Amino acid sequence: MIQYAARVLPRIALLSLHTSPGARPGAGDVGGMNVVIRELAKELARHGCAVDVITRRTDPHEPEVRELDPGVQLRVVTAGPREVRPKREHEAFVPAFAAALAAGPRYDVVHAHHWYSGLAAEPAVARWGVPLVQSFHSIAAPAHTDLTEGERPESPGRLAAEAHLAERADALLAVSAAERRTIIERLGAAADRVHVVPPGVDTEQFHPMTPRPEVGRSRGSGPGYLLVAARLEPLKGVELAIKTLALLDRDTRPDLVICGGATAGYDDYVASLHTLVAERGLEDRVRFLEPQDRSELAALMREATLVLNPSHSETYGLTALEAAASGVPVVVAASGGLVEAVRDDETGRILDSRDPRDWADVVGGLLADPAARERMGAAGRAHAEEHTWGRMAEGSLAVYESVLGRRGAPGGA
Repeated sequence: MIQYAARVLPRIALLSLHTSPGARPGAGDVGGMNVVIRELAKELARHGCAVDVITRRTDPHEPEVRELDPGVQLRVVTAGPREVRPKREHEAFVPAFAAALAAGPRYDVVHAHHWYSGLAAEPAVARWGVPLVQSFHSIAAPAHTDLTEGERPESPGRLAAEAHLAERADALLAVSAAERRTIIERLGAAADRVHVVPPGVDTEQFHPMTPRPEVGRSRGSGPGYLLVAARLEPLKGVELAIKTLALLDRDTRPDLVICGGATAGYDDYVASLHTLVAERGLEDRVRFLEPQDRSELAALMREATLVLNPSHSETYGLTALEAAASGVPVVVAASGGLVEAVRDDETGRILDSRDPRDWADVVGGLLADPAARERMGAAGRAHAEEHTWGRMAEGSLAVYESVLGRRGAPGGA
């Protein structure tokens, strides 16, 4: 550990086995979890912690250690093929990742992100006698349940592993009250070990455009647009946005921009989206963009008229907070943490229906009401300013220090 401002701070490992926080969000399995890990690591480093982010090697030429951000090292370990593989295959890579982690440098706290990382962390934390903090980011639901219940268990051991980690980890971090309830009710975790630490947003990078654009007004490249920013997989429900667009008045219909790449193994889903666009005669209104870097995404956000998130299940819904910071109203499904990321009729609209006609009514109403959009955009910006990555780091660090204190000595048994 290191001493900082009369406070002993831990050396922290943030584990992300199946996807690298150094990769561009929106492609493959790179999503909001990656953003959260990277921003959390940066803020912990700013607080004076020594932070390593550890992930699986997917490129044979990537260095073993490199600086990801000031004060943050990215370590890659070889576990399985040195290439990108579908998420569902990573259960087989857990033992090799676990062995590499246990053979590496010792940390005071290990914070595992997703269940693969939690399983891989167990041998190391047992060997070192240090606490394990677990974040799930998404929780599996049995195959017979509706998608709104959570992600499908992409590999055989997931349901049992998540319940095991909920019982064995020293603390569990949830990004929303909705995720906390799921961890307690579905996984059986003790309520006093589940802590809500919401994510933040970079309000300097994500900021409003001045003046706000109006629907249909020229913006250099064309009329205003609706934006969906997500990995392309069934859980994200992007087809609902396309069906909604098809029901809007043809004369005032904006474009729909879909920004994101196919989650590994879901190329057929992406093909089905293109088929749907063609069937609805929307080829001239729907644009598919490859995943963007953070500055490019921020520009897309602030130039959008509305941001849509029709996801079946979200532990929080980071894009809703990014849209709010950009001064753009959001229309979201009433799923998981989205109902906490959005304040209904204040920063956007929350819909508990998946009927495209209901979505079209709400979206069309907002498109026709510039004053409502201005009001929601301003309220959204104020809402976003209450959520900083610094606060997330402080909340996480408080949990780390708590579990270290319960063990009787920093880093000891």
